[in-house]
Amino acid sequence: MLDQSYYDMADEVIGRYGKTVGSLIPILQDIQGVYRYLPGELLTYVAGNLGITESKAYSVATFYENFSFEPKGKYIIKVCDGTACHVRKSVPVLDALYKELGLSKDKRTTDDMLFTVETVSCLGACGLAPTMTVNDEVHPKMTPEKAVAVVQALGGGKK
Repeated sequence: MLDQSYYDMADEVIGRYGKTVGSLIPILQDIQGVYRYLPGELLTYVAGNLGITESKAYSVATFYENFSFEPKGKYIIKVCDGTACHVRKSVPVLDALYKELGLSKDKRTTDDMLFTVETVSCLGACGLAPTMTVNDEVHPKMTPEKAVAVVQALGGGKK
């Protein structure tokens, strides 16, 4: 059960965009922007307010890869594993982050909710490979050592 403040914030967002089906995606984007994920209860609440079925709202939210139903850390690190980045050794960068933060493919967020590490198919910066982002800030030509240094500078890792 979510705190009432979650519903109040959702009402505010819905008020900005209006109660139309076409507002669903921007409403969900704003909610995720605040909480870094989509609480299932809020998705149901938004669907009801927009007059659409819960299944319709879930089908939209699950179709787009950017929406997440899992809580994420304050810093969301995305490591590109597209062809250019993979060939230029993005996997060792990912492995170094996992080791430094005590994460794995199955556990992507630190217990203190500070970091989430994800792999993505492409960040659109192939000339800067291997690339990672931290909250959409691009970090080019990464090495395992550089990735660990970024995490440590943000206050995480083993130090």
